Amino acid sequence: MTSPSGARGQGRRRPRRVRVAPGASPGQLVADPEALPPVMHVLAWSKDGFEDRPLKSPDELTELRARWPVVWVNVDGLGDAGLVARFGELLGLHRLALEDVLHPPQRPKLDRYPGHDFLIAAMTDPGPDGTLHNEQLAVFFGDNWVITFQERPGDSFDPVRRRIRDGAGKIRTSGPDYVVYALLDAVVDSYYPLLESVSDRLEGLEDEILQRPGPGVIGRIHEARRDLLVVRRAMWPTRELVTQLSREEGLCASDTRLYLRDAYDHTIELIDMIENLRDLASGLMEVYLSVASHRMNQVMTVLTVITTIFMPLSFIAGVYGMNFDTRAGRTNMPELHWRFGYLFALGLMAATTIAMLYFFRRRNWIGPNSVTFAIDPVRKAARLHQSHNLPPLGLPPTPAPAPAVAPASVGSSATAPPPTPPPGPLRPPTAK
Repeated sequence: MTSPSGARGQGRRRPRRVRVAPGASPGQLVADPEALPPVMHVLAWSKDGFEDRPLKSPDELTELRARWPVVWVNVDGLGDAGLVARFGELLGLHRLALEDVLHPPQRPKLDRYPGHDFLIAAMTDPGPDGTLHNEQLAVFFGDNWVITFQERPGDSFDPVRRRIRDGAGKIRTSGPDYVVYALLDAVVDSYYPLLESVSDRLEGLEDEILQRPGPGVIGRIHEARRDLLVVRRAMWPTRELVTQLSREEGLCASDTRLYLRDAYDHTIELIDMIENLRDLASGLMEVYLSVASHRMNQVMTVLTVITTIFMPLSFIAGVYGMNFDTRAGRTNMPELHWRFGYLFALGLMAATTIAMLYFFRRRNWIGPNSVTFAIDPVRKAARLHQSHNLPPLGLPPTPAPAPAVAPASVGSSATAPPPTPPPGPLRPPTAK
């Protein structure tokens, strides 16, 4: 699932929805002129064998359905509206559903029509620039067939194809509803490595912020938050789609519904991971701004101290730089004729500087224990988190559950179990 887009930092291509002319009749099929030409592939199987080959024409579908209990046709590319219409004629697909196939992106949903059902899911994958993009997956399924339409080649269905070829599991002994579940489960599981990659990026940014934050850090944080938003937009309606599939009467077999509940649990887990990572990204943004503000305060404090020290020195130099006439009286700058007058002026400046530095030190404005020049408080907080195994910065700490205390019997010396240690850093679970 590769998507065309510009280089990083030059903006991403926004999804473009193909629209028909205003006032056109519903169900009119118009292909995007920039869409890729379709490439068809068929997988047909029974309990004892399978057929795996490219499909040259939709008309072959009739003969395949007559020979095999289950037929799955996958179409990569939506550049031919006539081919999509031909599938609709052979299988009796509704024109409104075919229109949604050719007009991506559509929100993930499930529609039921006489003789077949139609659903749309969202697949997410990194593009050439490293950012995440959503791709529409349209699925039609009926009594013994499944038709999938993708915008471009490449997907996460290789494990499903491998199970069909090897006869692993129950996929070759089940109906089209189980195939649809297997495809949705593969789509949902493909989000785990994506979120783990975003989590690793955020952890690297956290270390960089605490050690050597550069001007490009805030841009990479925004990129991570934008990727999480792309995944969130795809995952929330996918949860509703899986829920509807598992609850609709007459749509899936009872044993398939059990597997759909497992897929629903995965969607809930992924949504929790997304929200946690979004909180972490927001926390990293706040930490970066705090570090930047703290370092700016350090620079301003140094400049202020230097300016404050030189102000009285400039005053002394200005006083001795004035034009005095010693013949007018004794008090008219008698130091001008002193033998050590120059050294006296320098000594006075040095004594003023030392006195001011001593005053600043006594007030704890400068020095190793001062508020400004102390060790970076953000780094101290990070080391405190690491030493106590607390969650990363930006995430609220998870309260430890209260230890259960067994009631002490009379005459016994029952003691409470040791308290549960605080949880370790939040990490996304590993994909199954």
